[in-house]
Amino acid sequence: MTSAPPSSADEPAVEPDWGEGGIDAFITLAESMVARTGPLIMGHFRGGLEIETKADLSPVTAADRQAEQCMRAMIEDARPADGIFGEELGEVRVDADFVWYLDPIDGTKSFVTGKPLFGTLIGLAWKGTPVLGVIDIPALGERWVGGIGRQTTFNGRPARARAGRELSQAWIYATSPQMFEGGGLIDFERLRAGCRQAVWGGDCYMYGLLANGTVDLVAEAGLAPYDFAALVPIVEGAGGVMSGWRGEALKLPGDPGSDGRVLAAGDKRIHTAALDVLAGG
Repeated sequence: MTSAPPSSADEPAVEPDWGEGGIDAFITLAESMVARTGPLIMGHFRGGLEIETKADLSPVTAADRQAEQCMRAMIEDARPADGIFGEELGEVRVDADFVWYLDPIDGTKSFVTGKPLFGTLIGLAWKGTPVLGVIDIPALGERWVGGIGRQTTFNGRPARARAGRELSQAWIYATSPQMFEGGGLIDFERLRAGCRQAVWGGDCYMYGLLANGTVDLVAEAGLAPYDFAALVPIVEGAGGVMSGWRGEALKLPGDPGSDGRVLAAGDKRIHTAALDVLAGG
């Protein structure tokens, strides 16, 4: 892999203790997980699955649970001391140095309605900092891989975010306006109005598009750790910036400073401009 562009983060670079095989061993494990779960998920796609409703009113299917069970078993076999934080099957050893964050089907609403933009997210944090991420879009055969100190790749080729855009010319994405109903709708609307165009829908796919340089901003709310852990290394490894709405680093797991609102941007300049608008400037 080629070297990543210099990080735009203000904090010192994290240097995980990768052990034998370095980061490549972790990337190989993560990619082997999506290689195995992709066909499993696609075996259910547009197949008349029974849809259940979780306590938070979000949908879940057997495909979500089976895929997460598969990934967890692979982690337990390869790295039994690591922690796991999964959307469907809970937490184990989350006080470990390395913790895996698993969202087997990010975009279950898309999945159950036949829309092919859902993805599998695998994130890895070291001592609370996201250091590796995979976005796999099995219906389209598209995959982003990002790791700290590495250039993000899209289907094996370098991905680079778009830089130098003015906010007034920015294309901004969010999954749904409903995600802002619990707070932040006024702030988001102010940001949306200052951009060239807003597009709705996409879940994790939007962040891959940002890493590819076709989207300038993504602003969302209500995200859990397994929703964003994989996205941070991918966005930053493509030269972009990702933080909370106050500019705070997205720490894991359960950092009280992270409230589920995230902002991803193509470069530091447009990120700063968007933060100013979100803050009321």
